[in-house]
Amino acid sequence: MLTNEAKPTEPRTYRNYYKSFMKDLGIPHLKFHGLGHSFATRCIESNCDYKTVSVLLGHSNISTTLNLYVPPNTETEEKSNKSNF
Repeated sequence: MLTNEAKPTEPRTYRNYYKSFMKDLGIPHLKFHGLGHSFATRCIESNCDYKTVSVLLGHSNISTTLNLYVPPNTETEEKSNKSNF
């Protein structure tokens, strides 16, 4: 779907192709944007470094990636809460 044309491709072209592709494969509907979330979550779960995930997602700042996809470390949070009491 990528071209060497000077004119950019209309985003709906990708969306429509994606919808048709998913239908042809018999895969339940998932918004295209959801793929990015799934990808990021799986990368983080696979211990991919956060900076790499941030770059792959096109985030301009790693804090965006950290805020959206990296849950707080529950063990560290529990220790912190215990020491505060």
